[in-house]
Amino acid sequence: MHFSWYGQSCFKIVAKDITIIVDPFDRALTGLEPPRSKADVVLYTHKHADHAAEYKQADFVISGAGEYELKGVHFYGFPVPHDANEGSTLGFSTAFLIEGDDLRVLHLGDFGAKQISSEQIEEIGDVDILLVPVGGTYTLDAEGAEKMVRQIEPKVVIPMHYAVPKLKMKLEGVEAFLREMGSGKKEALPKYVIKKKDLLQEGTDVVVLDLATGE
Repeated sequence: MHFSWYGQSCFKIVAKDITIIVDPFDRALTGLEPPRSKADVVLYTHKHADHAAEYKQADFVISGAGEYELKGVHFYGFPVPHDANEGSTLGFSTAFLIEGDDLRVLHLGDFGAKQISSEQIEEIGDVDILLVPVGGTYTLDAEGAEKMVRQIEPKVVIPMHYAVPKLKMKLEGVEAFLREMGSGKKEALPKYVIKKKDLLQEGTDVVVLDLATGE
């Protein structure tokens, strides 16, 4: 499975030869360069403009909770609070569990609650790769994200939705999350490629991605 990150919660994920784009954003609003490649499916976690720009190069769009399948890749979307008040302030975002290439990936969207429910953790099951917001401002901050990692216990965690150069929105940087995780400074990778057999048997590996461009 291949992961490229474009800033905010936007990823390009390639699994079983299909291309998945999650949360494409508006360039004028964010200051960042969105993906441009053709996608088999686009996932939208919620309708805020920095997560839900129109993506004309998509064959199929998934927006909201439910179970879906495309070419052997399974998607399970479920609602999560966008704020620490159980959704009463900002409503709900959709978290997506993506299953393909014998891997289980959980994209938490704009998760803003203090924790995920034990019922949801049981329903989700084992998670190989967790994509978690860490920059605060309507989502988890570094401390909250670290607690989320301890709850879910993924084999790999990839932080997202944090301050990067040119981003027009004020968020915390990734450094605080790395300190919370006790992992120290990490070299940002241009792309992350992983197979099931290469996952850690114990513990959680922290992977930091650089911004993708021109894809």
